[in-house]
Amino acid sequence: MDYDRYLRTDRLPTSWCAGCGNGTVMRAVIEVCDKLGWNERNTVAVSGIGCSGRTAGYFAFDSVHGPHGRALPIAEGIRMNRPDLNVIVVSGDGDLCGIGGNHLVHASRRDTVVKVILVDNEIYGMTGGQTAPTTPQGVKTITAPNGVWERPFNVQGIVKAHGSFYARSTTWHVRHLVKCVEAAFTHDGFAFVDAKSQCTSNYGRRLGFRTGYDMLMNFKEKYKIKDGAEWLAEHEIGVTAL
Repeated sequence: MDYDRYLRTDRLPTSWCAGCGNGTVMRAVIEVCDKLGWNERNTVAVSGIGCSGRTAGYFAFDSVHGPHGRALPIAEGIRMNRPDLNVIVVSGDGDLCGIGGNHLVHASRRDTVVKVILVDNEIYGMTGGQTAPTTPQGVKTITAPNGVWERPFNVQGIVKAHGSFYARSTTWHVRHLVKCVEAAFTHDGFAFVDAKSQCTSNYGRRLGFRTGYDMLMNFKEKYKIKDGAEWLAEHEIGVTAL
């Protein structure tokens, strides 16, 4: 397929660090858009602030780079005003689950037909490696040098509490990630894909991983596919049952 058709090639190469998972997530979105016929005439991409928030600006679709945490209300506004458009949100865990967490609650409750891809690297990577809402307990960050004491944000719980679509995959399980994105994009309602992704520069090295490849191998060993389950356990990935 012609990936360049879906990208603003004049903005390449991206600003992402070597080994980052953002490009893998972007590729998965492009593959599904190509299959479904979503293009620059019928699709809008929205993002917030952060490394993954830059994704919208690389797509050839019309795009909106919103203020921090406000990607979802912008996307909902677009969809409500233009129900003929496909509206995609690609942003990070700090943006969608931290400052934008309240919007996530209500977007899933309203079941607005918006497709959300969370690039979940468990850290505030762009600003230096601070604790994010999804950082696991016990992990040491620059803002929790003795280990994170808080429980991580339960993304699955928030989304599924309202009966909305939830799927989880990783940037190592590439074909499975594409499957999850396609299932989300063809779902008639609010749909959320939690894409576990690697941040090499401000997270992985602090955890003892030397390269992005090492982090991907960790995903391979740690996560097991369980499609069709009512609920995914901590290290399970899959498209959950509605």
